[in-house]
Amino acid sequence: MELDYKNLGLKVGLEIHQQLDTKRKLFCNCPTVLRDDKPHGEIKRFLRVSQSEMGDIDKAALLEWKKRKYYVYQYYNDTTCLVELDEEPPHLPSQEALEVALQVAFLMNMDIVDMIHTMRKIVIDGSNTSGFQRTMFIGKDGYVETEYGKVRISSLCLEEDAARKIEEGKDYIKYRVDRLGIPLLEISTEPDIDSPKMGKETAKRIGMILRATGKVKRGLGTIRQDINISVRNGARVEIKGVQDLDLIEKVIEREVIRQMNLLEISKILKERGAEVIDKIVDITEILKDTKCKILQKVLKRGGRIKGIVLKGFGGLIGREIQEGRRLGSELADRAKVIAGVGGLFHTDELPNYGITEEEVERIKKYVQEELGIEITSNDAIVFIGDEEEKVDRALEAVIERSKEAIKGVPEETRRALENGNTTYLRPLPGAARMYPETDIPPIRVDRELLENIKNNLPELPEEKLDRFIREYKLNRELAEMLITSPRVQLFEELCERFKSSIKPTLIATTLENTLREIKRDGYDINNITKDHFMMLFEGLIEGKMSKEAIVEVLKGFAQYPDKSLDEILEMKGLKTLSMEEAEKIIESIVDKHIDLVMNRGMGSMGALMGRCMSILRGKIDGKTVSEILKSKIMERLKDNS
Repeated sequence: MELDYKNLGLKVGLEIHQQLDTKRKLFCNCPTVLRDDKPHGEIKRFLRVSQSEMGDIDKAALLEWKKRKYYVYQYYNDTTCLVELDEEPPHLPSQEALEVALQVAFLMNMDIVDMIHTMRKIVIDGSNTSGFQRTMFIGKDGYVETEYGKVRISSLCLEEDAARKIEEGKDYIKYRVDRLGIPLLEISTEPDIDSPKMGKETAKRIGMILRATGKVKRGLGTIRQDINISVRNGARVEIKGVQDLDLIEKVIEREVIRQMNLLEISKILKERGAEVIDKIVDITEILKDTKCKILQKVLKRGGRIKGIVLKGFGGLIGREIQEGRRLGSELADRAKVIAGVGGLFHTDELPNYGITEEEVERIKKYVQEELGIEITSNDAIVFIGDEEEKVDRALEAVIERSKEAIKGVPEETRRALENGNTTYLRPLPGAARMYPETDIPPIRVDRELLENIKNNLPELPEEKLDRFIREYKLNRELAEMLITSPRVQLFEELCERFKSSIKPTLIATTLENTLREIKRDGYDINNITKDHFMMLFEGLIEGKMSKEAIVEVLKGFAQYPDKSLDEILEMKGLKTLSMEEAEKIIESIVDKHIDLVMNRGMGSMGALMGRCMSILRGKIDGKTVSEILKSKIMERLKDNS
């Protein structure tokens, strides 16, 4: 179904989080590297919620505290320090990171502040050892141009990235602090985006500007997009963790559908005069002999089964609101996140899961008697089985979410799923989580530094595209591929190094098309470094190999990154033949197929070229093979004329 997004009042804003590729972390001298080897040690922490400077408590932080989890932090003695573990005050911010942030502010036409203040943003999901994230406000009121129109940039902040989640258990989360403190740019747009396509284009445009600095990290997890979405009469919903650019459109499309369906459900609930009964009813005895395996396990552990009545919700809890997700999924999300239960049951989907029709009727009858109300087909019962304390917390969360369903769409933070759907994460955070940083003094922005940065800004993507086409004679498709590539800087370095010997088109196709080809064949192209490309093209110039050998040589480097070019050529049997050796091989092939030559004349070139290349590919240039073959065929035709 094609949606009219403008008519629906769609408003979308983006928050782009991009790691910077700096020599040190933002508030200490540790390197910005991630590690997979065994950590040297770990510490255990409990975090608690605190008030902002105005005396308020952020509801998102309060929710995390209520989960009662403890946190384990893994560290390395040689690449992390006491700053990450919150055992030492932060150092002054990285000058390199500050300069990159200022550069980005200029590229996005922003007003830069005169004084940079550091703030603490309360974060108690355990992802920061201190319980807060340090963030610095750099600029405001900028914009970027897209093919769909201008999108305003409301703010640019420089902040520290969070720790990496390694493992999560029932009552703990384990993090690694190697990522904690890596400089991170946060770019927030105004809600000027009014279609999914515009959302993707805006994120792509901002990403290209960031990469133009040459100072951003590349790869999975180094850039993350959060999307704020609302429709008319809906609510602002923040969707976190969209890492794939291609997923942005689908996330926006599905969130619009979710909000539309929630508004429709709200309308029906209001028409029915729906009401959420706050009282929780214990129905453990009613189901003590149930054949439902899930509930049997609960009862064996000494758990309880309790339920609530949702007047007017009958038939709506099972209604689909996103592909594969129903209103019941929304209720279950709250119960899972807030209380840690496995899920819930509701009468829209019963009898099922081993729960019989007779048991459903007994539940209804018992609840009616306990609450002194009539339960009709327009009503629903939701029940949960688990430890009693968890059941009570879970049902309180379901009650709250059900009341929100009557009102319409709740403001909340959700997590993006791989299929474009979303799931509840926490309440939408507010301003109550911000307060001033006391360990870092304000930083005055030096006017001379600003002028120097402004006068030495990198090329914007469209400028680089035009130059690549004009200067390097690349076709548009290849040039567009390069300007968004992590190897664009390497391309220019190689072109400069080999400008008199190797054509830029060959360098470009090797870096982009050839690497993609060998990656599809299962080779790890991350093993191939700048030095390997230097050896490769120097080998071409020196005649050690032919252009046809490039694919196999790069595969060799991917497999054996410590080997030299000569060793790879030897292993692959690709050492260049001398002209005399090549002539002998080609001459023997022509003589072996002399009948073909005499019958077809020069028309035998195609068939014989294939036979020659099957032996000589990678050992001598194809153009040279063609020239030798042509001369040998002409010789034989002349000899036999």
